[in-house]
Amino acid sequence: MAHVPVLLNEVIELLSPRPGENFIDGTCGGAGHTKEILRHIEPEGKILCLDLDERALVRVQEAFKKEKEEGRLILVHDNFANLAAVVRTNNFSQPNGILLDLGLSSDQLDSPPPEADASGGGESGRGFSFLKDEPLDMRFSASGSLTAREIVNLWPEADIARIIKDFGEERFSDRIAGEIVKSRKIKPIISTKQLVETIGRVIPEKYKHDRTNFATRTFQALRIAVNDELANLEKFLPGAVNVLKPGGRLAVISFHSLEDRIVKNYFRQKVKEGEVKILTKKPVRPTASEIAVNPRSRSAKLRALIKN
Repeated sequence: MAHVPVLLNEVIELLSPRPGENFIDGTCGGAGHTKEILRHIEPEGKILCLDLDERALVRVQEAFKKEKEEGRLILVHDNFANLAAVVRTNNFSQPNGILLDLGLSSDQLDSPPPEADASGGGESGRGFSFLKDEPLDMRFSASGSLTAREIVNLWPEADIARIIKDFGEERFSDRIAGEIVKSRKIKPIISTKQLVETIGRVIPEKYKHDRTNFATRTFQALRIAVNDELANLEKFLPGAVNVLKPGGRLAVISFHSLEDRIVKNYFRQKVKEGEVKILTKKPVRPTASEIAVNPRSRSAKLRALIKN
């Protein structure tokens, strides 16, 4: 499935890129937003793109050879949490706008684990999706040491229950953690299919037919834990506001309530401190027509601010 950028028109409207301006994309991913921003800031505007996923950067480099050779596209393999340091290293101070899209790209959902054989060997997929049978990995980058497989097979029951409750907001977290520990004593849980079956054994039948799949919250929790996503977001936000040019804009697309809450509360705090103005009174959501074309966009929320 080709990558489709979420809320593309709304992002461009809020960031308002103009010819000659410089921008940062904190999660390059499939580069859908990057491509459109580049179009608006040509011929001399530059964009600095970060991504923790090595293979995402390789794909972008191949797709934007001309822009990279011209120096208009700067690709950096790093975590968006380290934005301030990346800006200093690349002498990219005071950008006009910054975008952070916290969603997974279609390429990430469909690509193999970081250590899969480069020639195509090994199992496909990283275990982000419960719709396919894949190895339980969930790392964005090969540099990450923790995997979802390690959590479900080695962590204490109480710790598994805690992350499923805190990061997945799952009401049956204790039951699920208990079943995981019980199941792994019989056989290690190494695939998404095994984990879905394990979760399904303890979810009451009436909750198995909700619009949201019964495994969604547990998978979300594991991915957040593996990649330390919430802590990274909390580090990114102050760094982004600090490096922005006065009058510069920051836009963040989140995909679940935990991320959105962090963004909303940080934006409000900065308003109280007199540093920013909020451009989105309420989060911008995808239209019904966008959701029809790209169902993965349905939970997206876009918030934006402008620096005083």
